[in-house]
Amino acid sequence: MFALKKITTGGIVRALEKAERYRLLNDPTAAESICLDVLAADPGNQKALVMLLLARSDQFAEHVGATPVQAREVLPQLTDPYQAAYYAGITAERWGQAAWTRGKPGGGEVAYHALREAMEHFEAAERLSPAGNHDAILRWNTCARLLNDNPQIQPRADEDFSPVFGE
Repeated sequence: MFALKKITTGGIVRALEKAERYRLLNDPTAAESICLDVLAADPGNQKALVMLLLARSDQFAEHVGATPVQAREVLPQLTDPYQAAYYAGITAERWGQAAWTRGKPGGGEVAYHALREAMEHFEAAERLSPAGNHDAILRWNTCARLLNDNPQIQPRADEDFSPVFGE
């Protein structure tokens, strides 16, 4: 095992810029690693926590072992209730989209439940959103369009909607 090297708090801003760049370059694993380094130096850093959640959820479609569990671990550490609701929605939405795009049996059912869960979180975020911030509405509409445009995304015939992740 290798001992991890620590960064100083003076390097956090630059490290977060690099993490964002790695996310934009479609290298979420590198972004996740940088966020973990930042959080080791500054455990409550909200920007690093959000970016960590995003980096982890970026991996849903590409990495077989990536699950919402790792991304959702970050949510209780977010101090802003709006952000907690919004990013819970992002996590569920990305999980649903990944389940749908994989095209595996049962993917439409998983996608349906995850997207409906996302919509509930976005509705909660909408109630908490600052004036003029319509991000939650935009994400809710994306989920609605995905469901409306893909009739194969639906619950099993013998079940009603129930949240995938819970509250």
